[in-house]
Order: sequence, then C-alpha cells, then structure tokens
Amino acid sequence: MTSGTDIPATRTVRVLTVDDQAIFRGVARDVIEATAGFESVGEACNGTECLEAVARLAPDLVLLDVRMPGMTGIEVARRLSETHPKPVIVLISIEERSDVPSVAQLGSVPLVRKQDFGPRLLRRLWDEHGR
Repeated sequence: MTSGTDIPATRTVRVLTVDDQAIFRGVARDVIEATAGFESVGEACNGTECLEAVARLAPDLVLLDVRMPGMTGIEVARRLSETHPKPVIVLISIEERSDVPSVAQLGSVPLVRKQDFGPRLLRRLWDEHGR
C-alpha cells in the first residue's frame, strides 16, 4: 500500500543531506534519525559530491543547501531534475532568498529556512511532496 507516492507507507524514506557546513549536516542527521520513518543515507559537502552520491545512493529525498562554493544548490537542483528526477529535492538556506527560481524550473520543493528545519517540517515536506 502506498500513500500517494512511489514509496510504500511502511518503507523508510532515505535522505541525503548536502551542505558545505559540517554543523548543519550534523543537525540534519540528528533530525532525520529522530524522525520515525526517515533514515540518513549519506552526506555531501558540495555539488559534485551530491551528484555522485545521488547516483550511488538513490535517496528518496535530498536536502540541498542553496549557497555552496563552486556549484550552487540551484545549479545542482537543475542538474538533478534532468538526470535523476525521482528524488524529492528540498532547497534549504539560512536566509530568505528572492533569487531562487520557481519550483517548476528546478524540480524542487519550495525553499525552507535551516532554522525552521525539524522533525515536524521534515514529515510535512515528505507528506506534501513525496512521490
């Protein structure tokens, strides 16, 4: 039985966290592991590592920082939507951003602020956008 997604309701949602800040990757890992039905399957600290990790790990959900050195999260989201359209991409940032293209252009979920990220938001994002 599925809950409107390709992921059975009883299956764990596999999450990849991508952020150049080790502190946030640790916080995200703790939130993911504390949220029933979610599992942290990996982390990446830049866009190139993210693209490789998505190909290798096949996550269901990618938490993707907007501002990273080199390839931005926006560029990574564009590439992922073309090459790996299955995972749900959630753009994250410490600040409100007006320069983030529309969801339709990126194939991602609307931007969420890092300071709002917690188990309740993680669950809500998956419930609303999970495939």
